[in-house]
Amino acid sequence: MLKKALSTVAIAAMTMSAGVAAAAEKWDMATPYPDATFHTQNIIEFAKDVNDASGGELTITVHSGGSLFKHADIKRSVQRGLVPIGETLISLLANENPIYTVDAIPFLATSYDEAKKLWEVSRAGIEAALEKDGLKVLYAVPWPAQGLYTANPVTKVEDLEGIKFRAYNSTTSQLADLTGMVATQVEVPEIPTAFATGIVEAMITSPSTGANSKAWDFVSNFYDVQAWLPKNMVVVNAKSFDGLPADAQKAVLDAAAKAETRGWEMSMAEADEKKKVLSDNGMNVAAPSDELKSGLSKAGETMVSEWLDKTGDEGAAIIEAFKN
Repeated sequence: MLKKALSTVAIAAMTMSAGVAAAAEKWDMATPYPDATFHTQNIIEFAKDVNDASGGELTITVHSGGSLFKHADIKRSVQRGLVPIGETLISLLANENPIYTVDAIPFLATSYDEAKKLWEVSRAGIEAALEKDGLKVLYAVPWPAQGLYTANPVTKVEDLEGIKFRAYNSTTSQLADLTGMVATQVEVPEIPTAFATGIVEAMITSPSTGANSKAWDFVSNFYDVQAWLPKNMVVVNAKSFDGLPADAQKAVLDAAAKAETRGWEMSMAEADEKKKVLSDNGMNVAAPSDELKSGLSKAGETMVSEWLDKTGDEGAAIIEAFKN
């Protein structure tokens, strides 16, 4: 009888264990940047935090460098449920809704404090737009402020005219048009090849991307124009999230809150560190001339005005809240 009772207990325990194993979720996560990028490092920590906090109830496997889906396809893939979670540059979605370009308007928010305030006043609008597509925002982290990389010295906007320029979203393409440059869309992993083959000759991007791409191999100058601080965001398929048990949902949200705080701190440290890397590798790291900064600021004012034309009352409310 005792042996039979123990067998019954063992079977019950095995059944319960099997039930727990069956309930465990395994998510693949699509990200666009290499492992060396601080955004990816932050995401790896986020995935670990989710796994630890959920007790293995949810395991997230990070696929970096666009290995699962190309950057331009990540948001759509999460939306369609091809993958439950992913990271994308917010402004990459500009063609879907102009609200997504608010953090890429040149010289609107040019410091971390300003970028944080802009995120706070624009988050609700961005979340509402994504909700219509069945997506939920988990967190967002900025890149360091964007700087101008050129092969030849630049002292005024007119020096940029005719230069082949690396764009990465509609906003950078628009900036190229306003300053007389010729834009070509080039993703981060393709930057060295694009410069080496003469497809592009200049770019505006963060010190992080410049250092990680070894920009000193193809350009000589970095002008710290502090143009804007574009953000990456992590989004999750709402149905996938809602299908999680309550404690797993909490684990995801808690880990996301930690990742946002950690990510902003990583970005600030990254800005100083990567500018030093550029300088240490022989690049001329300099502040822009007053004439160059003035010319770029005028382009930014035009872009704010055009953005407001596209976004109407919603955009006006965001700008008003940001400036007050």
